[in-house]
Amino acid sequence: MDAQLLKLSATFPFATKIASLPKQPLNFPSISQTKIPPFPLFLNLETNNKSKIHTTATRRNDAAFNEAAYEAERLNLDAAARESMAQKSVSEAENPDDPKAWKWVIRKRVWDLMEARNIAQFPRPVHHRIPNFIGAHIAANKLSELDVFKEAECVKVNPDTPQKQVRFLTLNGGKKLLTPQPRLRTGFFSILEYSMLNPSTIKEACTSVGVAKYGRPIGLEEKIKVDLIVIGSVAVDPKTGARLGKGEGFAELEYGMLRYMGAIDDSTPVVTSVHDEQLTDDIPIEKLLVHDVPVDIICTPTRVIFTNTPIPKPQGIYWDKLSPEKLSQIRILRELKSKIERETGQKLPCGPSEKLPPTAQRRR
Repeated sequence: MDAQLLKLSATFPFATKIASLPKQPLNFPSISQTKIPPFPLFLNLETNNKSKIHTTATRRNDAAFNEAAYEAERLNLDAAARESMAQKSVSEAENPDDPKAWKWVIRKRVWDLMEARNIAQFPRPVHHRIPNFIGAHIAANKLSELDVFKEAECVKVNPDTPQKQVRFLTLNGGKKLLTPQPRLRTGFFSILEYSMLNPSTIKEACTSVGVAKYGRPIGLEEKIKVDLIVIGSVAVDPKTGARLGKGEGFAELEYGMLRYMGAIDDSTPVVTSVHDEQLTDDIPIEKLLVHDVPVDIICTPTRVIFTNTPIPKPQGIYWDKLSPEKLSQIRILRELKSKIERETGQKLPCGPSEKLPPTAQRRR
């Protein structure tokens, strides 16, 4: 697949609006002139519904669901994936010749600041993760007051701790919640609905174990429409909507797969919730990559910011940017790649090899 590259320019006009409780409709910029046609497929990929973790959608009602066994297996699979890349796992910040080294400088500054000022919450340390922050529930409540949230029927929310309240408010508001399995290593996406739950299980359903226990696993063949994307961030620029995650690239892959599924398009708003100290003004948009996902709205504990981002949104999965190391981590991507190659008779390109970043360490 030939990938058309987008060149981002620092000369884009910036416009920022800040309000406590925004009620005005959002007008997202049209970027039809920069669209990249996705690879012509679709997507009858059959996922492995006989996996040990997800057998059928009815499993959520199975009284025999063994939470301890599920969590142990999930952690074992995750640990195995980490071990397989351990020899290559190194912080890109230590390699000044790497074109993404500047991102690690910003991430480390934010992580260090949050720890030093004690605005981080469990799990700690916050390094190499989407940081949980003091006031995350307040930022989530502000997000729930947005018109785009109130009007959404299906909301995709990242699985990280600081967005747990967003997941709760989504379910409690009677909306469909689409949540990816952590790092996509043990599955793909699961859908949860309020009708699957009761008041005693709704909070549990917002956790990784609860998603597996109560959610309905879906594959890439699922016909869904996602009305709003909530994404975690390490740092974000309120003037441009430029965002940095924790460096593993899973949010970008999730976004790309949703584009391939036809579940989202350029008009689907992307929102992030962060602490005010995670706002930065030194993310150079001209250095962003074609698959980096910008945000339209930022919610902090003190304010709501409309970025009017000029940055084009990714149009799908950019196989020529996907390293062999990353591909080896994610089973569903390998299956999708094989599926496309079988159906088209053409071999998809592969990105250059990379040294994967270190994963977070958890204090016990």
